Amino acid sequence: LKLTKRSAILINTARGPVINENDLIEALEMGKIAGAGLDVFWDETKIPKRLIKLSNVVLTPHIASATIEVRLAMAEMVVDSVRAVLNGRMPETVVNMKK
Repeated sequence: LKLTKRSAILINTARGPVINENDLIEALEMGKIAGAGLDVFWDETKIPKRLIKLSNVVLTPHIASATIEVRLAMAEMVVDSVRAVLNGRMPETVVNMKK
């Protein structure tokens, strides 16, 4: 954040811990960066009030993937996974697979 231009707008739709929220809040409050758009947070159950109150921040509730294209792709992945299991194959996207 120290190296960014004052006109910079930080966007984070990846993972909350990618950014140190306290450093970001300080940079925003002091005008070191112009603004931020955040869809993810360090702890989504405890978004800092200082961050919420800032007028140069847009906060969304972890919905960056909520587009028609992404939701259709997700539905196709589910169908492909169910078909794989029904045909005795391992789905491509397995969570918590027991070895």
